[in-house]
Amino acid sequence: MEWLDEYEKLVIRMNTPRVVIDNGVCPTATLVQVDSSRKRGVLLEAVQVLADLDLSIKKAYISSDGRWFMDVFHVTDRLGRKLADDSVISYIQQSLGSWASPPARPAGHDDAQLTALELTGADRTGLLSEVFAVLADMGCAVADARAWTHRGRLGLVAFLRDGGGDAAILARLGHLVRGDGGAVTARPAADAAHADRRLHQLMAAELDLRSGEEAAAVPTPAVSVESWAERGYSVVTVRCRDRPKLLFDVACTLHDMDYVVFHGTVDTAAADGQARQEFYVRHADGSPIRTEAESHRVSQCIQAAVERRSLEGVRLELCTPDRPGLLSDVTRTFRENGLLVAQAEVSTKGGVASNVFYVTDAAGNAVDQSAIDAVRERVGMDCLVVKEEPQPQPFRGDRDGGVGGVGLVYLGNLVKRNLYNLGLIKSCS
Repeated sequence: MEWLDEYEKLVIRMNTPRVVIDNGVCPTATLVQVDSSRKRGVLLEAVQVLADLDLSIKKAYISSDGRWFMDVFHVTDRLGRKLADDSVISYIQQSLGSWASPPARPAGHDDAQLTALELTGADRTGLLSEVFAVLADMGCAVADARAWTHRGRLGLVAFLRDGGGDAAILARLGHLVRGDGGAVTARPAADAAHADRRLHQLMAAELDLRSGEEAAAVPTPAVSVESWAERGYSVVTVRCRDRPKLLFDVACTLHDMDYVVFHGTVDTAAADGQARQEFYVRHADGSPIRTEAESHRVSQCIQAAVERRSLEGVRLELCTPDRPGLLSDVTRTFRENGLLVAQAEVSTKGGVASNVFYVTDAAGNAVDQSAIDAVRERVGMDCLVVKEEPQPQPFRGDRDGGVGGVGLVYLGNLVKRNLYNLGLIKSCS
């Protein structure tokens, strides 16, 4: 019936997220606003799209009212500039303007030709080099990979071409991590989770929570969990040094622990480079955090998630034509010069390898310049370069007495009104 078709169209329009991207509201950042009906994981999916584009979220408002949800993000590129590339803006609108989950695989690759490999184990100098050497020896090409090391453990998610799921390959890789609680699995890329989300899950499953003595020796993010019993919320607050993808890592952890964020704010305006995030959460079943043990567990897991991507060490960027065995050769050179790969991001596109490595010495300390020079001479001075990690700049979108423009003031007031009506903030009148 025609009226039924029109009704279905109305339901689709009502439930499809509405995305507004505005460069005129704030003088220092691009505004990305997402309005939608409330859906499990919608916040994480929105933040994931922005994180995958290497955008920095300088400020954010999260608010739900009944069945509706609104996210407002102030974003810049890695150099602190507003978004000017129309293709990036169009991609954000298309990705956030549907209920389809963001892609898990690297862009530009055919899922049917890729295998997702997952590996965990006790880290040691040269382990990543050994993994890539096995893959090269078995004729597997690495299309894309992410590797993190944290608290003595290694996590790797790699997308492979040419038979990456063969039993012989898994057996040889399993031998490298055997005896230390390590594991190696493979699945079709089409069935794989987003690489960074999966790394968080793998390393959380490793129970990589340091002991009390270790925790006292190393600065950790300040995470507090408080009860708002009157409204049935738990309030999770995170304070730490701002860095790229910080909101993604926290939102991913809360999602994987089965918490739903109903309201929240993110602010990176502190002059000392600190970020403050505050979330009003409940379990997926609607209950708040009830015990001290659960609060402690939430704090520990968020601290670990923030630390995993702390970007410690010297950042080395490799850009060169791809070839078989490239990763094996480069990481072997690191090992031979006493360097430990703390993090790695591997990507190949159009026959060109664009890789990023964060390296330390074998003890996790700063690397001697002579070791860096020796590695660059072996690999190639022009294709392997030292890059300073862009330092996040304090957000100044609220200068001149406003939040950045009439439109943003209206949006900010809308969020504040929702929080006030729920009793989460006090009236300023």
